[in-house]
Amino acid sequence: MVSITRDFAPPFKLIAPFFIIGVIFYLISSFLLFFFDVEQLSSTASLHVISWVHIFLLGFVMMTIFGAMAQLIPVVLEHGHFSVDFYYIIWPLLTLGIMCMSYGFIYNHLILSFGGMIVLIAMSIFSIETFLTIKDVKEYSLVVVSMLISNIFLITGITIGFIMALTFAGFISTNVIMLLKAHVYMLIGGYVLITIMGFSYILIPMFGLAHGFSSKPLKLAIWLQSIGVVLVFVSSLIESYFLIKIGYFFTLISLLSYFYLIYTINKTRAKKENDMYIVSLLISFVFFAIGLVFGVQHVVTSNEMYAVLSGWLIFVGFFGFMILGHLYKIVPFLVWYERFSPLVGKQKVPMLGDMVPKKSANFQIYLTAIGIVLFSVAIFFQNSTLQIVGASSLSIGAIILFFNLIFMIRFK
Repeated sequence: MVSITRDFAPPFKLIAPFFIIGVIFYLISSFLLFFFDVEQLSSTASLHVISWVHIFLLGFVMMTIFGAMAQLIPVVLEHGHFSVDFYYIIWPLLTLGIMCMSYGFIYNHLILSFGGMIVLIAMSIFSIETFLTIKDVKEYSLVVVSMLISNIFLITGITIGFIMALTFAGFISTNVIMLLKAHVYMLIGGYVLITIMGFSYILIPMFGLAHGFSSKPLKLAIWLQSIGVVLVFVSSLIESYFLIKIGYFFTLISLLSYFYLIYTINKTRAKKENDMYIVSLLISFVFFAIGLVFGVQHVVTSNEMYAVLSGWLIFVGFFGFMILGHLYKIVPFLVWYERFSPLVGKQKVPMLGDMVPKKSANFQIYLTAIGIVLFSVAIFFQNSTLQIVGASSLSIGAIILFFNLIFMIRFK
């Protein structure tokens, strides 16, 4: 298990807005599922679908990841932030940019380009601050290397997205279809996935009390995924569909190596009981595996519905549950460390488990999983009744998550 320190961790008041706003965007994205025409859900070309994807991925996934990175980067590096105050302007800029983009996709492409510029600024600040923080690190571990690679992909991917926004607004002319592949792969496969790979190597063993596993599968996974992302990016520039499929193949092998890493970590766990954290991870990996099957189906058949199902299961099922599980671990830990650790030895302090509303959290996890399954079936059969039931389950789960988060943050 990797040794980490919290000596350089920033104050929780800096991190909390990222988590709160992220969950609010998660709640909004759940409510919006009611308003889709079920036939729109079988196509990735719908602007309503594209707008929703940006609300979920930028608003929930990226926002919460940035908040977690504000905490984890200095902890892992054993080195303080270059300037932690930058994080106080990242979340307001990112929030404004997401709102403009989600509106602009549907109603006004000029506002879309404005929102894209704001998001580009916010993410550039995040990446530059990360690079400057890493600059003085003496030893570049595999996790640090994954941070460097993922942030290079983040800057590249968001820049491509801004170019696409300018194209939508009519300022320039580009091949949006080919750029879209590079944009999605740089951000999802390059930033989000490699970030998850790198930090799960630290967090999963830490929370599961695992040790004695090899880092070789992670090293292979990160480099294969990086090559795959670069191949897809190059293929978008030269419009080579053959190269894209080679990039997809590298990603598939990378994921197999990553899954093997998770398997070995699980085998070496000292803590064998499956609490809500482990259950969330198991659910996330099941959804990821099913999503990959649909992704392969899309590559083979070019059926758009398989692409939608793959994206839905990977985005909401894998990314969503990966974040949910870690929220129930990270937030109580950070609140306890800041609020109660100074009182240790002076008075009775709560245990970390006391700070999590276990019954409502478990109910929320299972209700969300059911909602994802039902909505997946609704997409496959274009069934509006299942769409409403699935959206209801997800929305109720999102409401419970919001109140659970507030409970953990305000715990006294």
